[in-house]
Amino acid sequence: MIEHFSELRGFLDRHLDDVTEAVREAAAAEIVPRFRQLAEDDVVQKSGPHDLVTSADRLAELRLTDALTALLPGSVVVGEEAVHADPAVYRALEGDAPVWIVDPVDGTRQFVHGDPGFCTLVALVRGGETLASWTYAPALGELAIAVLGDGATLNGTRLAAGAPADGALLDVATSHPDFTTPAQKEALLGLRAPGVAPRPCGSAGLEYLAVARGTGDATAFSWEAAWDHAAGLLLVTEAGGAHLTRDRVPFRYRGGNALPFTAARDLATAERVVKLLGG
Repeated sequence: MIEHFSELRGFLDRHLDDVTEAVREAAAAEIVPRFRQLAEDDVVQKSGPHDLVTSADRLAELRLTDALTALLPGSVVVGEEAVHADPAVYRALEGDAPVWIVDPVDGTRQFVHGDPGFCTLVALVRGGETLASWTYAPALGELAIAVLGDGATLNGTRLAAGAPADGALLDVATSHPDFTTPAQKEALLGLRAPGVAPRPCGSAGLEYLAVARGTGDATAFSWEAAWDHAAGLLLVTEAGGAHLTRDRVPFRYRGGNALPFTAARDLATAERVVKLLGG
């Protein structure tokens, strides 16, 4: 069993490519064959019409759970669909074991509607710290990998978020209104300011990738589900970006954050967005 951070780093040195292959294989076996091929009974609503699950989500998560825990004995999986079935699964994030945080199809709504803007998200975390992450968009042919302290890459090319150009309109992806409280909606109204262009987000994972590659400037999200954020936040920070909650501390995937929070191309932009959000 893996007991120390140094052992986890050694695991990543030995098995980074194996994890990458497991992510690719799960998508190839369970997600890609169902893209634009879903039957009516393959899609089910969870909390509402903007919160969907498909057979691809469930089967890909099961395949990833088997593959990842086999690669790293003693690890556990916190997956979106497993937590939906049993909320107690989420408590594994409070323990000491290495945890794989998995979102098998991030952007399920896009997936259901035949839009290629979906991805598979995997992050390896331990004790509140994310050590590595994978963001794989099979329909777009894009794979981003981040390793704590070693940077981030997209299809093998190093990512650098950079900073928005002086005077440029700030592109900010924001939460869908269905997933915001009245207080959060009011905070998000602060982004309707000169020089800022807020817009509804697509797949959270791909919005984080946009920030990491510098094609988007920031996010402003109002929910805490670890599977939507753990992979992307490491990707952004390893590309040189930053993330802050409304009380100006980094986002904590275990919860208790002041929301909405932001991830941005650089610290100055994160601080600007937080100020507009009332932080």
